[in-house]
Amino acid sequence: MSVARTRIAVYPGTFDPVTNGHVDLVDRASPLFERLVVGVAESPGKGPALPLALRVELARGALSAYGNVEVIGFDGLLAHFVRDLGAGVLLRGLRAVSDFEYEFQLASMNRHLIPDVETLFLTPAEEYGFISSSLVREISRLGGDVSAFVPPAVAQALQAQWQRNVA
Repeated sequence: MSVARTRIAVYPGTFDPVTNGHVDLVDRASPLFERLVVGVAESPGKGPALPLALRVELARGALSAYGNVEVIGFDGLLAHFVRDLGAGVLLRGLRAVSDFEYEFQLASMNRHLIPDVETLFLTPAEEYGFISSSLVREISRLGGDVSAFVPPAVAQALQAQWQRNVA
């Protein structure tokens, strides 16, 4: 793998919604790379609660302080997205041991599809290890306060989303 390729990393996910744990991973990964692309996947099979354009907008707002971080929405195979960007590293977060089996399977498949790209696993800071987008969505949908788990604009967007769904 060329040095130029290892200077570009992709952090993919649905980011439905982006959480403080995601921001923490970007905070620690961004100094490691010349360019870090946060790839927000359309993922219609997962049935995201928030539309892609809103997820991209919220991630851009949450990550605007990082000059070398770019947020791009994509639909399609991650391997194609990574190859089109010329990236050499896939960044993935591991919150708990339970994440490892699934992430290991993904890394193995990606190694087969894009053999010149390495997967790098990072763990979030301890205070974010329990946060997941699905838990945040459920708490918010049921009227709970998620402000400790997500950036302020994300908490507001979730609240507005559930109000629209009720109306």
